Amino acid sequence: MSHPGIFLARPESVGEGRRLAVKDLFDTAGLITTYGSRIFAFSAPGGTAEAVRRLEAAGWAVVGKTNLDEFAYGVMSENPFFGTVPNPRAPGRTAGGSSGGSAAAVAAGLADGALGTDSGGSIRIPAACCGVVGFKPSFGLVPLAGCFPLAPSFDHGGPIAASVEGCEAMMAALAPGPWGEPVASLEQVVVGVAWLDDCDPLVRARVAAAAERFPRRREVDLPLAVEGFSWLGAFRREAAGVHGPLFAERADDYGEECRYKIERSLAVTEEDALEGRRGRAAYRERCGQAMDGLDLLLVPTLAHVAPPTGTRRLNGQHVDTALTRFTWPFNGLGWPALALPCGPAEDGLPASLQLVGRPGDDALVLAVGRRLEALLA
Repeated sequence: MSHPGIFLARPESVGEGRRLAVKDLFDTAGLITTYGSRIFAFSAPGGTAEAVRRLEAAGWAVVGKTNLDEFAYGVMSENPFFGTVPNPRAPGRTAGGSSGGSAAAVAAGLADGALGTDSGGSIRIPAACCGVVGFKPSFGLVPLAGCFPLAPSFDHGGPIAASVEGCEAMMAALAPGPWGEPVASLEQVVVGVAWLDDCDPLVRARVAAAAERFPRRREVDLPLAVEGFSWLGAFRREAAGVHGPLFAERADDYGEECRYKIERSLAVTEEDALEGRRGRAAYRERCGQAMDGLDLLLVPTLAHVAPPTGTRRLNGQHVDTALTRFTWPFNGLGWPALALPCGPAEDGLPASLQLVGRPGDDALVLAVGRRLEALLA
């Protein structure tokens, strides 16, 4: 049985194969694709996104299109037109966003795997909130042709599943590579640990306990940003470029929150965007230095468990800022990042950690994640 708020469209009949839920940001021929907007509420594309086509060719069968934040510009999956995505693991708490419907479909057992997008944490945040596994691959690894963009140089496509193995199975279809190769022991891996001090107590304890599974670990000084620079100008300038023409014609048809974000993006100057691009380059350099001598990073996905639905402020910050604090950096870097549940924390809700590698180390991230997942079970 489906849950209200998770699926926006479902095919009349489902083919044979593993059940695939698809974020309603990806085009699907003949099946309504809304992008989370009432502007496209009755749009049925003539073509199918490349990532969906690859999964279907590998034996996955689409069971439905999943709800999301409007145009994927949010982190709570509280859509003003199509409703709020429920969290099957924690009623009354956010499912996270913007791929909230995809994570919820997996958590509810409505799909064996789900396709999402991640521009600032939109795969990993809902995976953490719903207690499932989400993987943001290296930038450009998963094709986004036929997917409505948010900020193209930050956008990633990737899988959500109940296990790391499930994410590997989807990646085997989405991108060529040596997926599924084992890691014999975590002793092989040198891991840098960061950002634990910024977490709620039980989240910190769970992530720290997982880090202790790595005999070769050390704390690293990994910045969350580079002082004096903000990346937001670059991100917003790209979002403005995507929405400018449509917004000029249909601004009144945007929801209030998304409309505000687009207006703010349209106000960004080229000088602001240039500052953002410089800050991004400086951050890449700093993080590259911090990775010296390391194979992977281990950091929290969120500083806290899933907040209540309707939350607007969290720990003194806007909820968007609070939920993307530990995920957003890896969109700027374009590095692969795996969100993995690591045990119950505050209110008995799941904590989540990220394993992060250098660009191209996707298979290593997943292989280590699979090994760690087995030890945490």
